[in-house]
Amino acid sequence: MSFAELGLSAELLRAVAAQGYTHPTPIQCQAIPAVLSGRDVLAGAQTGTGKTAAFTLPMLQRLSAAQPAQSGRRPRRPRALVLTPTRELAAQVGESVRLYGQHLPLRSLQIFGGVGMGPQVEQLRRGVDILVATPGRLLDHQGQGNVDFGGIEILVLDEADRMLDMGFIHDIRRIIKLLPRQRQNLLFSATYSREIEQLATGLLQDPQRIEVARRNTAAETVSQRVHPVAKEQKRALLSHLIHRGGWEQVLVFTRTKHGANRLAQQLITDGITAAAIHGNKSQGARTRALADFKNGAVRTLVATDIAARGLDIDRLPHVVNYELPNVPEDYVHRIGRTGRAGSEGTAVSLVGPDERGMLAGIERLLGRRIESEKIEGFESVVPDAQSERPVRDEMPGRRQSAPSGGQRAHQGRSSSGRRASTASESGGPNGRHARKRPSNNGSGGGRRSARTSNAQGSGRTRG
Repeated sequence: MSFAELGLSAELLRAVAAQGYTHPTPIQCQAIPAVLSGRDVLAGAQTGTGKTAAFTLPMLQRLSAAQPAQSGRRPRRPRALVLTPTRELAAQVGESVRLYGQHLPLRSLQIFGGVGMGPQVEQLRRGVDILVATPGRLLDHQGQGNVDFGGIEILVLDEADRMLDMGFIHDIRRIIKLLPRQRQNLLFSATYSREIEQLATGLLQDPQRIEVARRNTAAETVSQRVHPVAKEQKRALLSHLIHRGGWEQVLVFTRTKHGANRLAQQLITDGITAAAIHGNKSQGARTRALADFKNGAVRTLVATDIAARGLDIDRLPHVVNYELPNVPEDYVHRIGRTGRAGSEGTAVSLVGPDERGMLAGIERLLGRRIESEKIEGFESVVPDAQSERPVRDEMPGRRQSAPSGGQRAHQGRSSSGRRASTASESGGPNGRHARKRPSNNGSGGGRRSARTSNAQGSGRTRG
């Protein structure tokens, strides 16, 4: 099937061809006709499968086909709103809107925090058709009377699962209440959860459900493996893998901002050019680091989970989990930065003895075990527990084996603190959302940690 067979206009086909695309992906084949028909859509597909174009192309066509009459002095009001969880994803979606809509008489604007509001206010006053925004900064503008939602015809929630995971649900609900009741709603998500289903039930009207792959799985184009290693040997093993393999472009994930800074400096000491990207960095620094990584000036980009969504790096060959994520679904999003658009990629996880429980949770989510390979000279100080890691189909009805008391306390602190620090990294919701959410395990210590993290982090800048 070609893009022309999907019913796209000549202007859009011209823009798509200019980007070098000839055949639509499975998610695009199903979503584009559904959006063009005016239906609400609930779509799930693995990251890197073309979800952005799946809603951007038909949205542009619908808006350009029904241009409202403009009154003399009144600026055009936004007609479409795309909400994203992070600044990087907002920038990526905004760039797609610009590229695909270059032959159409439509204006677009990206709104997110970390930059001054002045230029955004000026563009809003001149009038725009499409807003691509993070929720926090968008509500800042709304509170100051800079944006009028009365003309919104299409609402898109992109990476909806990530927005909920980062605590944006309160902001999303506030924004939805400000929109006209009559509108088209599109919800795109890489993973599904009970919270996503609840959001979809309250937001979508008779939606067309689209799912092009098994839920919560990694792309088949990504080769995954685990290297058991003692915690104190991880840095040396990472440098060894990069040097030995001749890796020229590596995205490395850590759990914390401080850990990302420290690892980047250590890699530089090892003779490997590196940069760190996380929420404490200014937007300018984040943009420069990403640009240097894309053009090859920096060999290794060390990132927190802020980069697990929205980074579209052409043919990125290697992703490394220096530390496993606290939430298994984030593993899928991390390794989804490689193996995109049909290209092959490699995802390597350096797993210490204290991370075996996290690895077991990831394997249950995937429904299979990940190949484990010990590297000579870097073996873990304890025996590999491959045979002790049950996958989901071996333990029906159980999501996770019960951790010990010490593990429960550790996991409670990790899970609670994660939401607050992740939200602050994106310039997202402030601490009041995290404080109101009860702790999953009833531990007050984890919630106090989340409040402290939010107060000390970068959450002062919203959106």
